[in-house]
Amino acid sequence: MVTEASIESPAASPPPLPQAFVEVRNLSRRFQNVHAVNGVTFDIYPGQVVGFIGANGAGKTTTMRMMASLDSPDAGYVTIAGHRVSRKPAEVRKLIGWMPDSYGTYPNMTVLDYLDFFARAYGLKGSARRERIAEVMDFADLTSLADRQMGKLSKGMGQRLCFGRMLLPDPEFLIMDEPAAGLDPKARIEFKNLVRILAERGKTIFISSHILSELGEMCDTLLFIDSGKLVYHGGAEDLRRGDLQQQSLLDVTVLGDAAPLISWAEMHPGWKVVDQRRNGARLTLDAMDDVTVAAGLRQMIADGIQVLEFHRVERKLEDAFVDILRNQSAPLPGA
Repeated sequence: MVTEASIESPAASPPPLPQAFVEVRNLSRRFQNVHAVNGVTFDIYPGQVVGFIGANGAGKTTTMRMMASLDSPDAGYVTIAGHRVSRKPAEVRKLIGWMPDSYGTYPNMTVLDYLDFFARAYGLKGSARRERIAEVMDFADLTSLADRQMGKLSKGMGQRLCFGRMLLPDPEFLIMDEPAAGLDPKARIEFKNLVRILAERGKTIFISSHILSELGEMCDTLLFIDSGKLVYHGGAEDLRRGDLQQQSLLDVTVLGDAAPLISWAEMHPGWKVVDQRRNGARLTLDAMDDVTVAAGLRQMIADGIQVLEFHRVERKLEDAFVDILRNQSAPLPGA
């Protein structure tokens, strides 16, 4: 007799890959002789917080404006939640919140009146409109500024107001161009906390900045753009560990003078001295795995180097960015 338990069940199918919420494909935009955006391609998945990094003039704002349906590409396309931005801009605008790097002001209008004006423009009515405005003002710490005229707001206050305006229609996808510009250190910390809360609520977030450390703390994925081209797409931790360079950055402190350590590193393939001090040095090793790093330490000690401390060092994101720009011919991770 064959029982159900004796029937070998088929192998379970792997879970389906998540569907990208935003697809950017071969996006290009030219202004006269300047290729502001040149063949940019990437995906953003639901709930991701993605940082978009580049120097001023690298193509960040132009890319974001095309994603927000404010500019049209010369080539390529963007889809958001399955809608082609260039074909269905009205549908796309229902899904996105856009925070530009600067916003129009009405000097004599109060903060409350400004938010009420835009809430009406978004189609919010009656008590629902008033409740939503109150929620946004509380979330963005604008309640105490309700009666202040916009002309009397500081740069940081204005950024908070623009942030609040973006949230009024409760959009699924937030596009923010340099949102922390003008914020003092305390306000920057508060802003990072707000981004974390929005991500926990399931929002998909795309933030640009030219300050790497700022985005490295907020984002799970980073995009680097330079001269209109995407030069990196991956995680912040991958950069800090040196995965892109396939090198370990190690700090070694020795007993006595560092000269024997320096000589040892120069004699062993794969090791390189990048910085030195009286009693130690910072070295790179052409390997990422712990086994090879541990073997290097054992060899160092066996050869008579009196090691007091030996540990990995995280790279600064700024240093990783510079390394990438020096080696733009390298393929994007995952490509």
